[in-house]
Amino acid sequence: MLEIKGTKKWIPIAISLLVIFLCILCYLLWRKVALEWKNETKKEIELLDLVTSERSTVIGIPNDRKQRHDLSVLSYACISTATNNFSAENKLGEGGFGSVYMGKLLTGQKIAVKRLSKNSRQGIHEFKNELILISKLQHMNLVKLLGCCIHGEERMLIYEYMPNKSLDYFLFDHNTSKLLDWKQRFKIIEGIAQGMIYLHKYSRLRVIHRDLKASNILLDESMNPKISDFGLARIFEQNELAANTSRIVGTYGYMSPEYAMKGVFSIKSDVYSFGVLMLEIVSGRRNNSFEHVDDALNLVGYAWDLWQKGEGIELVDPAISDSCVKYQLLRCIHVSLLCVEDGAIDRPTMSDVLFLLTNESMPLPLPKKPAFSIGRKAIEANISDKESNNHSLNGLSISEMDAR
Repeated sequence: MLEIKGTKKWIPIAISLLVIFLCILCYLLWRKVALEWKNETKKEIELLDLVTSERSTVIGIPNDRKQRHDLSVLSYACISTATNNFSAENKLGEGGFGSVYMGKLLTGQKIAVKRLSKNSRQGIHEFKNELILISKLQHMNLVKLLGCCIHGEERMLIYEYMPNKSLDYFLFDHNTSKLLDWKQRFKIIEGIAQGMIYLHKYSRLRVIHRDLKASNILLDESMNPKISDFGLARIFEQNELAANTSRIVGTYGYMSPEYAMKGVFSIKSDVYSFGVLMLEIVSGRRNNSFEHVDDALNLVGYAWDLWQKGEGIELVDPAISDSCVKYQLLRCIHVSLLCVEDGAIDRPTMSDVLFLLTNESMPLPLPKKPAFSIGRKAIEANISDKESNNHSLNGLSISEMDAR
């Protein structure tokens, strides 16, 4: 009987200790969640602070609230709901950054969500680079950035939705290429040129894109071109003419020779890429579609050979043979060859390019033999040879090439 009474005395003590233990456990769990939430909020605030270039601390910014520059930080739950939990049906495509999904916000607005892949060659640097750049650039021929999302390891960029996908979707497919007649293609060429002139000359930040290609040209509902993907872009000072890098990033076939071989880039690097892109728009063929095991000509070399023989019209995409304006098309090929000349100093600026394309009475200078009129294998071999010889420029060794 005494044992039972003694046991009963310990029951309230045990319950009290259990309650205290549970309270401590709940507190620790709450504190962990609070710290995680605080860290996520801090990251979002820092990112917004970085975008707006204001170093003062911003307090109490909730998710999904409009910020300066009309840029929003959206919650992961919001993006997940909008994309149907990133379903395969909502996937628009995949690039060097990661996958892109179509989404629809509760307001009914359609968005495109670029989700950084954990295995992506690009990382947080490119994410911030694109976020900072596009938030400060406003032009009808540049894609509009609506916001971003940060959640744990997740990094996402939210853009306006482009219903007609990218230019390469139309150009390089036998069926869809017929939907782009010559008038539409020339309009796209002009639009891209206008966007590049803005980046090089009229924007608050002088920007070198470094990855201009067909898949990075998006098309809106009216088929107006919008330049996208600024993850590899670089900002120049207004009086800065060129820069060097030890990390060469971009896409084979679009890279200028001085950039691919020496790591030197400038506005003329983008001009080279534009020249290649214009040849693709005219021909409906990819730049590397001519390459074979024996280092056959690429599109640039093929266009050069035809132009020398006076047979430039043979380059034309059969899908536009009935709609093309012959003299205008040949002028585009001629200007393209000026854009892809070996020496950067010999290439026109983007302002010059647009002037030459739209002023048909202006005589065109004769182009010199273009750079990289050979296949990709020869380019890679040349780069490899230079690297093996410890080639360097101003102390910067070319140690890495990331092609996309």
